[in-house]
Amino acid sequence: MTSLRGEGLFKNYGSVVAIDDVRFDFPEGKFVCLLGPSGCGKTTLLRIIAGLEVPTAGRIMFDNVELSGLPVHNRNIGMVFQSLALFPHLTVAENIAYPLRIRGIDRTDRNIRVDELLELVKLPGVQERRIHQLSGGQRQRVAIARALAIEPALFLLDEPLSALDTLLREQMQVELRLLQQRLGITTIVVTHDQREAMTMADLVVVMDRGRILQSAPPVEIYRNPVNSFVASFIGTTNLLSCRRVSDNAVEVFGNSIVIPNERASAISVGTEGTLNIRPEDVVLKHNVGDDDFKGIVEFIRDLGASIEISVRVQEQTVLSVSTPKNRPQVEIGQSVGISFHSSRAVVTAQ
Repeated sequence: MTSLRGEGLFKNYGSVVAIDDVRFDFPEGKFVCLLGPSGCGKTTLLRIIAGLEVPTAGRIMFDNVELSGLPVHNRNIGMVFQSLALFPHLTVAENIAYPLRIRGIDRTDRNIRVDELLELVKLPGVQERRIHQLSGGQRQRVAIARALAIEPALFLLDEPLSALDTLLREQMQVELRLLQQRLGITTIVVTHDQREAMTMADLVVVMDRGRILQSAPPVEIYRNPVNSFVASFIGTTNLLSCRRVSDNAVEVFGNSIVIPNERASAISVGTEGTLNIRPEDVVLKHNVGDDDFKGIVEFIRDLGASIEISVRVQEQTVLSVSTPKNRPQVEIGQSVGISFHSSRAVVTAQ
C-alpha cells in the first residue's frame, strides 16, 4: 500500500530547531491533520513534504520513492496555501487551468477539466468571473480546484480555512472532508483548530516544539491523550493534581478514587501526576455524598446546546458540561457535590 513516510527529519534555522527527529507513516487515502500551536513546526513539516523546504537531515518516502532532491513540480503534489495565492488578473477558469497550461495540456482538454473541477467544488458557471468578484468561500473552492487540476497523488493544505468566518469555516470543513472521501486522495492539512481536526481527520498528529507528541485517530487522542499538553489541546479537559496510591486508585482532593490500572500506568505508585477528566465525565449533585467532593458553583455558561458549570473545589476549578435536558438546577454560590466517571479518566505524568 502506498504511504507517506518520514524518517528522522530535522530542520534547523541557525541555532533554532524547527523540526526535531520527526518520524511518521501516513497510510494511503487518509485525511491527516497536523495540529499544534503557532511555532510548533507543523507548517515547516508540510513545506518539507511539498519540497518547499529542504530538511537538515532525514528523508521523505512516498510510494517507496525518496522525495529528497526532487523538485516541487516533479512530486505530483497539489497544495493550497493559507493566502490561497490566486492570480487576481486571471479569470476563475484561467486560475484553475494554469497548472495544466504550464504542463502543455491543450486548450480543449483544459476547458473540460476546468468544468469538471468547478462541478466538483460546487461552483458551476463561474468560469469567467474575476477573483475579486468571489466570496471568501468561493475563493477557497477555486484554490482547491486549482490544486486538484493535475490529479495529484498527495494534497496539502496550509491553514486553508483560517480566514473564513465561523459558520462558513465549519461548512467548508464538512465539504472538504466529503470531497476527500469522494476522491480518496491522501490529504494533509495544517491547522491550529482542534475542532477542525476532530471534524475532518482520520489521523490527528499533535505537534509541539518541533516534535510529534501523538499520532492517532481523533477519538483515540480525545480519550487517551499521552500527556497533559495533548489532553488540553484536543477538546476541553480538567487537569487535576493527583497521586497514585495503588494499582487501581489515585488520590485527588485528598480522597481516593478508583481508576483502571491501564489508565494510570503513566506514573508509578507513590508518584505525583495529573488526572485528565473531560467535563462531560464530571457529575454535579445537589447533595454531597460520602464519596463526593464538595465544591462551590463559580460560573454558569448556557451555550444553548450545552451548559458549562465551573465549580471551585479546594484550590482548583472543575468544569462540568451537560445537555439542557440533563442540566443540574444549581445557582452561582451554591454548594454542590462532584463525582467523576473515573473509568474514562486518564493519568499522565506531570
